[in-house]
Amino acid sequence: MRPKRCRVAGCGATFTPTRSFQKWCSPDCAVVLARQAQEKQRKSIAQRERREIKVRKEKLKTRADHMKDTQVAFNAWVRARDAAQPCISCGRFHQGKNDAGHYRTVASAPELRFEPLNCHLQCSPCNTHKSGDIVNYRISLVQRIGADKVEWLEGPHEPKKYTIDDLKAMTAHYRALTRELKRGEVA
Repeated sequence: MRPKRCRVAGCGATFTPTRSFQKWCSPDCAVVLARQAQEKQRKSIAQRERREIKVRKEKLKTRADHMKDTQVAFNAWVRARDAAQPCISCGRFHQGKNDAGHYRTVASAPELRFEPLNCHLQCSPCNTHKSGDIVNYRISLVQRIGADKVEWLEGPHEPKKYTIDDLKAMTAHYRALTRELKRGEVA
């Protein structure tokens, strides 16, 4: 048989194999190769198990769980979209936590929950401690989007009932938009 090179990283010795499938030059190198193969197989099995668990968890999710996922993705997109802008209520650049503050709250107008015109970057003190600081929010909102759009937000709207497929699609859409914004920020 023709001489071969040992497959163990760092060894690389040339040897004459005694069997056609032999890839190692010594018993020590054979043990190293066997352990590498076992480790590779163990990782493959673990990865397959993680995928199966993820699929099972996804099947157990309720509509409410999907709604939360969509809200998280939407809020992250709003924060990324308005990252260069000050808080819509107080007009300052807050160094702490920023929220995605809704002008019409989710409780009062659930149909506007995922409406981009209804949600803007808001510092946490304004959003949580001042209940959104709606008076100043409205003044800034009129300046940003115009009085006609603010009046549309304040007007009556058709109720929306999102299906799980709708929510999954919206989650994927807002996550993709957030990735694009963050890539543009890095570049």
